[in-house]
Amino acid sequence: MSDRRPFLLGISGPIGCGKSTVARMLADLGGTVIDADVFARQATAAGEPALGPIRQRFGDKVFKSDGSLDRPALARLVFDDAAALHDLENIVHPAVRRLIELRLAESVRERVPFVAIEAIKLVEGGLAERCDEVWLVECLPSTQRRRLADRNVDLADAERRIAAQGEDLVERLEQALEGKVKVRRLASEGTLEQTRALVEDALADALAPLVLGD
Repeated sequence: MSDRRPFLLGISGPIGCGKSTVARMLADLGGTVIDADVFARQATAAGEPALGPIRQRFGDKVFKSDGSLDRPALARLVFDDAAALHDLENIVHPAVRRLIELRLAESVRERVPFVAIEAIKLVEGGLAERCDEVWLVECLPSTQRRRLADRNVDLADAERRIAAQGEDLVERLEQALEGKVKVRRLASEGTLEQTRALVEDALADALAPLVLGD
């Protein structure tokens, strides 16, 4: 098993439903977690090549006076415009994908037991089909909105983001992956302790074939 690539687990699902919480639990359980949002910030940091095309497409209004990207301004713009969001993703995703591939290569050399990729666009970005299993983390809409409020996300902004994703996101993602990769839906409605138990059970089940040598 030491010469094989690590088991690759994808984590996705609606905003506010606990993807990052599940990812932190997986890190505590010994996995390497790759957060696509972190790499997206890295790919759009000052001096990065993606900033040129972003300025060309969206103009100076999404940049601060010091030349850095005004992320809230850009977010407000793209979440109100599906075409703009698509254009932004086409600019940023290739750079994010390269960074993820580099980290995956490092994980092979490190011989970690498993790698979890947390990405809201895991399926659309083409990473899901690379995975051995995909977890879709979900919760009730009321829970989703309460959690976003607890994170001090502006109500109007939260509703824009939820609307952009669509209320049936999990079902659509599951359908898109049918026959391509194993999908596991993980409900995060309970307490942290209950969610942790679900994560531990799901991980044990996912890794069982490797442990048993199947």
